[in-house]
Amino acid sequence: MRVFAAGLCLLLSYFVPPVRAGEAPTVADQVAIQKVIEGQLAAFMADDQAGAFSFASPIIQRLFDNPENFMRMVRQGYPEVYRHGDVQFDKLDYLNGDLVQLVWLIGHNGKRRLAVYTMLRDAEGRWKINGCRLLETGQVGA
Repeated sequence: MRVFAAGLCLLLSYFVPPVRAGEAPTVADQVAIQKVIEGQLAAFMADDQAGAFSFASPIIQRLFDNPENFMRMVRQGYPEVYRHGDVQFDKLDYLNGDLVQLVWLIGHNGKRRLAVYTMLRDAEGRWKINGCRLLETGQVGA
């Protein structure tokens, strides 16, 4: 039992990102996170399913199983992410213990939406997108 508990602790520590709530992300983290999000947005615009899927965390990849399922979900549920206009990065901060990047998007319909990207590091230390929520703002983009 002790070996199992030690193994479980080791496994869990392997997946805990080095940036923790309360610690300010470094400038390098901020730049890397923005590049990841920009890369995925560019892949969506190019209909590059495999490329878009590669920016998702291992958790999201397991959830959707393959790039086709992932792209279908984004097309149907996140039209402002899939086909966006203007992109403006806002704050990188913690929300409920998760590191989140706020991104303002102007959708193809002219609506301005706030995308809240949850970020995490994968086992190799690369930033990945672990979720995105779109919030209504009721504003029409400029």
